Amino acid sequence: MKIKIQFIIDSEDQSSTEVIACIEREELTAETLGLTLQEAKTITSEIQKKMIGHQITDFVSHNRFCLCCGSTLSIKGYHPLVYRTLFGKICLRSPRLFSCRCQSQQSSTFSPLVQLLTEHVSPELSYLESKWASLMSYGLAAKLLKEVFPVEIYPSSVYRITSKVANRLEQELGEEKAMFIKGCQRDWNQLPRPDTPITVSLDGGYVHARKGNNRKAGWFEVIVGKSLQEGHQPRRFGYVVNYDQKPKRRLYEMLEKQGLQLNQDITFLTDGGDTVRGLPLYLSPRSEHILDWFHVTMRMTVIKQISKGAMGKDYANFEKQLLRTKWFLWHGNIYQSLDILESLIMDLDLYSENKAHKKYKLWRVVSEFYQYIQSNSHFIPNYGERYRYGESVSSACAESAVNELISKRMAKSQQMRWTQKGAHLLLQVRSKTLNGDLIKSFKQWYPKMDDAHNIPQPLAA
Repeated sequence: MKIKIQFIIDSEDQSSTEVIACIEREELTAETLGLTLQEAKTITSEIQKKMIGHQITDFVSHNRFCLCCGSTLSIKGYHPLVYRTLFGKICLRSPRLFSCRCQSQQSSTFSPLVQLLTEHVSPELSYLESKWASLMSYGLAAKLLKEVFPVEIYPSSVYRITSKVANRLEQELGEEKAMFIKGCQRDWNQLPRPDTPITVSLDGGYVHARKGNNRKAGWFEVIVGKSLQEGHQPRRFGYVVNYDQKPKRRLYEMLEKQGLQLNQDITFLTDGGDTVRGLPLYLSPRSEHILDWFHVTMRMTVIKQISKGAMGKDYANFEKQLLRTKWFLWHGNIYQSLDILESLIMDLDLYSENKAHKKYKLWRVVSEFYQYIQSNSHFIPNYGERYRYGESVSSACAESAVNELISKRMAKSQQMRWTQKGAHLLLQVRSKTLNGDLIKSFKQWYPKMDDAHNIPQPLAA
């Protein structure tokens, strides 16, 4: 059996047919059924070349006339123009035209193709490169695209395109403000009935750092957040601490896209660290800020483990006082919990200057926990009451956001070290991809992508 694939060009003036490929099949087996991947690559690549060639010819013929007097513009010469698509690299023959004398021009010649194709990479290829680079390493993304599509692509080009997309996303971010609350209570009361409450969990993670050729530059902190709302898909955001200049704006725009109104209830759960304590302030008049119970109990677990080896026979009494502290914190009694912690610190104060003693470390962690509770006392509610009413007390969803945004791409089984700029830009593309907003941004930049993605209707036999 022999199958001939043809490319039919039907214009207003004439119609022509060109042979694209000829496929031969003998005995039918599982291996010979349908098209192979290599055959599909060859066919789509050839169709792309023929289609672009006729598109360019048609475009140049329609733009070779002066818009004012209608006279035909002379061609000065041709120069090559390379354009990369999903189905291969195309070398275009771009004409350079003389400007018409009927109007004054800054240049005596111009190239209509150069004015049209300002970027030498198709939007669809840029989209897939940046999308897959945000989900896997640059090398794997290049291998995936190269294996599936008839395109020659390298990790360096994937990195360059992804950075370009991330920079464009950053340029669209609004101005940073200290306060995003607008209007007064009278204005908020006139707003339509709000949607279900929003819960936002904020947490931090760490990424291997790199500065120049120094591959042992330690770590830097990354803050991520996850917004949950009943009946809606979760949304994520992230940024690099000490690099990003618009963290509050970034969080506000994520909530704005989720439909946040100023009369809507919103709860922020944080670990109480200095880097996130002030981030959610002044975003909404109906916001509530809560210290995450998970981080409170995690610190107390550390104290309990250290006290087992340090207290000896006095461990039982120490554990009893620690459990009382936990009980008071669970019920929002800050005064009693701080009072117990203060008494424990006074009992251990004898070892505060003897760093060699095993109780010195216990004194240090208890003192740090005391300062932690005191600094976040305004954010400690009655956890027990909230839990009984089904309200959030833990930022477990933020832990999943750390895993989604940071660990899977930058930490777990990843040997790569990152600059702060590189990690921050990749975070923006990755969060857009996971939120489903990356394709929306591309359709906003390239409105014709909607028309180009319409599924063609099959021709009748």
